[in-house]
Amino acid sequence: MSDSAAHEYPYVTLLNVLYPQLEVVNVRGLIDGCTHRWWNQTLCKVNDSVVRLGVVRGEYHWHQHDDEDEFFFVVEGRLLIDLEDRTVELPAGKGFVVPKGVRHRPRAPERTAILMVEGAGIVPTGD
Repeated sequence: MSDSAAHEYPYVTLLNVLYPQLEVVNVRGLIDGCTHRWWNQTLCKVNDSVVRLGVVRGEYHWHQHDDEDEFFFVVEGRLLIDLEDRTVELPAGKGFVVPKGVRHRPRAPERTAILMVEGAGIVPTGD
């Protein structure tokens, strides 16, 4: 990502686990309170994976995860996932797994809320 792109669309990625086990996860409250263009917060840990909430608008950069699959589920809005040979469109209520090693770029043409499930050790920006 170029410096100008980072300045125009800063990514806010919070890797701390916000909710410990046995606590209610308030997804709606987090979505409603988000003011960032591209925001990602780890909600909770489940076994060796984490569940993250993203509230996004615009484009992320092309990247891949060499050792981990990544699951995207759209809560509201619309997410496009560009792959090298096609674009997958996900409206609210749909999900998609990007297998490890597959280069991809998430895009949201409108404000979109997504849940992501991935290994706890994954680097969200790609390997």
